Amino acid sequence: MLRFLVRRILLTIPVVLGVATLVFSLIHLVPGDPVQAMLGESAAPADITELRGRLGLDRPLVVQYGRFLAGLAKGDLGTSLRTNQPVAAAIGERLPATFELALAAMALAILFAVPLGIIAAVRAGTHVDHAATTLALIGISMPNFWLGPILAIVFSVMLGWLPVSGRGTLAHLVLPAITLAAPLSAVLARMTRASVIEELRELYVLAARARGVSHVHAVLRHAFRNSLIPIVTVLGLQFGAVLTGAVITETIFAWPGVGRLLIQSIGFRDYPIVQGCILLIAVTYVSMNLVTDLVYGLLDPRIRYE
Repeated sequence: MLRFLVRRILLTIPVVLGVATLVFSLIHLVPGDPVQAMLGESAAPADITELRGRLGLDRPLVVQYGRFLAGLAKGDLGTSLRTNQPVAAAIGERLPATFELALAAMALAILFAVPLGIIAAVRAGTHVDHAATTLALIGISMPNFWLGPILAIVFSVMLGWLPVSGRGTLAHLVLPAITLAAPLSAVLARMTRASVIEELRELYVLAARARGVSHVHAVLRHAFRNSLIPIVTVLGLQFGAVLTGAVITETIFAWPGVGRLLIQSIGFRDYPIVQGCILLIAVTYVSMNLVTDLVYGLLDPRIRYE
């Protein structure tokens, strides 16, 4: 286990380095001047030159890239060009809100999709199965940039049941969490259905029923338990997708998380903040893949890591 863990951690280093290089290259190739955006179009050329030199933006890209990697190796993500705040501190202030939203969306998806997938598998081929499949298809077909405004219009503007933006109470969390959870629920329900159906056809389930095990017990303790590996795989991969989807959802509902910070920083051409946010998302993806691999061993003792 230890060798596997060390090997996987070492393999994440070139992945993070590649992401950092790609992000640094692309953001500097996008047209626009962050100094011009900070000072305004009416700023004097001397002021622009002075600020560009103070921020180190007048140096060659290779030098800027070297400074960025050197800081990254020390855990220093740089300083915001707009607020002069350390990037790590700026992201740290927004991180709890983003993880709160992501965990709420994951919890909603699990509570709704897993039972729906199990019921659809047990009733495969019936009207219940068709209804569940149709519901999942609708959920996966609605992008969050469309679903979010529709939910806000219906439940906030028309009905006035829930706040349309901000964070602070449980009511503020409902609409953004549903917006993020809908596509995840659809994918998870379909995967749960397919996995449970496959396990229900195995001989050990039939043998359990022949021994007098109840139908519910056979489904939950045998079929569902042995179908958890593909379900956990989907959950692990989708957690990173939830963070990515939170960029749009947080913007729609003015949720003060990392996603909204990323969008605002792109508008201000704040290179260090943008790089830090995208690196966080990439590291989260890699970390969740590692956690998923480790959970496999807990779900199935036959899996060996060495």
